[in-house]
Amino acid sequence: MRRAEASSERDPARQVRAAFDARTIVVYQAYSPAIAEPAIAAGRFVPPFRLDRMTWIKPSFLWMMYRCGWATKPGQERVLAVSITRDGFEWSLANSSLSHHDSAVYASHAEWVERKNRTPVRVQWDPERSLLLEPMERRAIQIGLGGDAVRRYVNDWTVGIADVTALAREIHALVTAGDLSTASEKLPPEHPYPLAGDLKAVIGAP
Repeated sequence: MRRAEASSERDPARQVRAAFDARTIVVYQAYSPAIAEPAIAAGRFVPPFRLDRMTWIKPSFLWMMYRCGWATKPGQERVLAVSITRDGFEWSLANSSLSHHDSAVYASHAEWVERKNRTPVRVQWDPERSLLLEPMERRAIQIGLGGDAVRRYVNDWTVGIADVTALAREIHALVTAGDLSTASEKLPPEHPYPLAGDLKAVIGAP
């Protein structure tokens, strides 16, 4: 695998930003009430959440808002802030491949295919979103957990689940009213997440 420095010249905007403390990091997901409510009550994902399907976690609150339409899209009416261990989060990155071949990260297409076939996690970089959900130059990371990674996420990494649907709707109402300053003040604080050089290389970050 090539070093991520090559990626820094091509795409310097790739940076993992999140709300985190010394032990945990917050990632977001949006589900229907049928999945969200049992998870909130249990403090972890339980049926009808399925372990045999890939699940995507997003450290960016605004990218989650873009994806779920401020908690209005069918099947995404409840927004969850999931606190997971930093060890688990970093394991997911260490055991990932990019969702698409990137010549700045992989020496060949065959190398990417080989890594994709032996890792349970996918990483995707998409434009971060503003309060107006417009695309920004900076990229936000999405992490797709499959196979063993899903089981680890549910059984080992999850520390707690909070329902932030009301916060999403409050911020959306402020944005709709044109009060971007107050809306911005209510956003969960997100900061650059410290990653070791080897993890940056795996995910194609500078």
